[in-house]
Amino acid sequence: MLAGIGAILGGLVFGYYSDRTGRRKGDDDRHGLRPDGVPFWIAGHSPWRILVGVFLMQFFVQGAWGVIPAHINELSPNHLRGFFPGFAYQLGVMLAASIPYVESALGERFTYTQAMGGLVTIVFIGAFIVTLLGPEAHGVSFRKHG
Repeated sequence: MLAGIGAILGGLVFGYYSDRTGRRKGDDDRHGLRPDGVPFWIAGHSPWRILVGVFLMQFFVQGAWGVIPAHINELSPNHLRGFFPGFAYQLGVMLAASIPYVESALGERFTYTQAMGGLVTIVFIGAFIVTLLGPEAHGVSFRKHG
């Protein structure tokens, strides 16, 4: 239940923030803050620490989904707006499908905490760099021009 509350609040907060400051700024700020919750989520040694980690993780992960769909739609050319966001999501799903195999391979060499923490940190850093170096098209109009 606490994870769900964190997810809803994260989507609302970061969606609103990115609408005011720009998609890249909102996403980069979220990426900069998100690792603070990883130690609680991955290696909490008490129920309270784990609860704090679950809340923070969902707050920041779902915060992305308050930003990324709007960002992808703003970057899409008008004639591909119905195709491009769905295609980008499916590419992401295809890449994410390998994560369980990567985690299990890392789990054979490292502890569970090291494997999960290391992998999630690599993903966070990669997303931060891609967002930082990528284009911005904040405030694009979706109206048809007559």
